[in-house]
Amino acid sequence: MKFISLFAGIGGFDLGLERAGMQCVGQVEYNPFCQRVLKQHWPHVKLIGDIKDVTTESFGAVDLICGGFPCQPFSTAGSRKGKKDSRYLWPEMLRVIKAYKPTWVIGENVKGLITLALDSVCDDLEKEGYSVRPVCLPACAIGAVHRRERLFVLAHTTSNGRHEGTTTGGNVSPNGSWREEKPEKDSKHEGCGSFRDVLDGCSQAIGTWGVEPPEIRVDDGIPNRVDRNKSIGNSVSPQVAEVIGRAIQRAHVLCAERLPDTAEARLTAYNSASPQ
Repeated sequence: MKFISLFAGIGGFDLGLERAGMQCVGQVEYNPFCQRVLKQHWPHVKLIGDIKDVTTESFGAVDLICGGFPCQPFSTAGSRKGKKDSRYLWPEMLRVIKAYKPTWVIGENVKGLITLALDSVCDDLEKEGYSVRPVCLPACAIGAVHRRERLFVLAHTTSNGRHEGTTTGGNVSPNGSWREEKPEKDSKHEGCGSFRDVLDGCSQAIGTWGVEPPEIRVDDGIPNRVDRNKSIGNSVSPQVAEVIGRAIQRAHVLCAERLPDTAEARLTAYNSASPQ
């Protein structure tokens, strides 16, 4: 699977998804230091500095678009201006999604997004024909020694965003917890109901993080204190991105085969599926 990384930072998403077997074919990053890091580690990947400069001709066809759009408008560490903040760039990410119509979308942000803009993000994706599932996934859930709670908005379509989407059930409550709901019987994505099971299975398969360094704000899976604090603080932990990437690869197989939504069928498909 090929993907474009928006708001790439120092490549946390990129590293994790590549570990999951995907291929990065395009990156977008505004910060000059982060650009130098990306060019060093992905010298052959096309890099664009400003997401507003991305057009339909910037990159080729892709299967997935990921991006941790700026969290400053939603973070409890800031003034939380939400959509009124000049750094609110979800509309630009949505514009790129509309242009490339990927099968999969991964949006990442802080939990503060839930109360300020999550409804709008999900509505925007559903209007483009995507089934949407927000998931709060802390790094400690896959073996880290720190919490680092992040909200991931996962979206899928079987027709490149050109059908009337149906949410595959579930909501994120204001406190960030997940409430499961069964999909409608006539859901166009009935075979995708096992995505959460696949996510859990992949997280168990990754293993531990190994020894964590004692320095503050460097235990996020990025080596050698890349840009010391700020870039790591803004980065997606590669281990978390890898778990999500592997889950998507496996869920991609389940959706393609339209398996019955039974525990036995899900288990059989999960054991037989492998990253493409």
